[in-house]
Amino acid sequence: MRDFKEIFRGIGRPLLFLLILTGILAGMSWQVMEIAKKNDGLVQERNKTLIKLQNEEADMIDVLFLGDSLGYTSFSPLQIWKEQGVTSYAGCQSGQMINETYSMLEAAFENQSPKLVVLETNTIFRDSGDLSGMQQMITEKLGSCFPVFRFHNIWKPMLLGSKYGERTYKGFMIRSAIMAYTGKDYMTKNDKKRDISDGVRMYMEKIIELCGENGAQLMLVSTPSPVNYNDQKHRALEEYAKEKHLDYVDLNLELEKLGINWAVDTMDGGDHPNLTGAQKISRYMGAYLKETYGLSDHRGDDAYSAWDKEAEEYREKIASEQKIMSAAVR
Repeated sequence: MRDFKEIFRGIGRPLLFLLILTGILAGMSWQVMEIAKKNDGLVQERNKTLIKLQNEEADMIDVLFLGDSLGYTSFSPLQIWKEQGVTSYAGCQSGQMINETYSMLEAAFENQSPKLVVLETNTIFRDSGDLSGMQQMITEKLGSCFPVFRFHNIWKPMLLGSKYGERTYKGFMIRSAIMAYTGKDYMTKNDKKRDISDGVRMYMEKIIELCGENGAQLMLVSTPSPVNYNDQKHRALEEYAKEKHLDYVDLNLELEKLGINWAVDTMDGGDHPNLTGAQKISRYMGAYLKETYGLSDHRGDDAYSAWDKEAEEYREKIASEQKIMSAAVR
């Protein structure tokens, strides 16, 4: 009996404490998620994408874009809707790491059934492989299990009566600044190849498996960016796509088809596209995705009337932004 009591003191009490702590964290996480879903203005921009995706009406998204800021400045779901009738969402975040990509995909499958997942590939090269990268992965996993950690800053705007105000359109962020890229041809061929880390490969396997379990196809896309892409990365991605039997489109090799003009289509010297660059990328990608994957055109379907309404709001917004951009290049 004494032995049992000693064992209970040694194990039972800490275990009971952990169970109580887990229950408290779970309850707080549920509460903070409910608050965030009801008012995404209280959520910082990186996490707002996740909340707004979870607030989308169930099973309406046919294409899910994932990736870092290259994704949310390149893919305009409402433009694709207007031109192709295909529903999509940009589940991208600034500096999105591959483990965050996986978490976003998990969250998306909770209430959506996308037929196609499009990964903007700059995320594949973001793994630092050092201690800070490991800490970031642990933090992301903790935030996934207990959202109270992910949304711990939500109390600040609540107490101050403020909001995080930038508007996104199905995850897309309008960028109207213009700063030309004046460098040389950045896709010049060479014999070198950039490595894809073991950590990224591990998460890519999980992403591929998760897509397969949910009946979604996965494709890789590199958006135009002289700062982030070169032939070394292209070779690595092309080889990986062949190895995994994935469709891979490198838009850095299609600049003429896209009509990219580096004097006006980038916001920051060739790092990210601005609005005009995004319009060219989205026009090309919308047509490519619809034709290649046989995606449905939902225009005219009453069930998607909310998409028409938001697309009209988006049209009015970009019209005003285009006036600003036109004045800037005169």
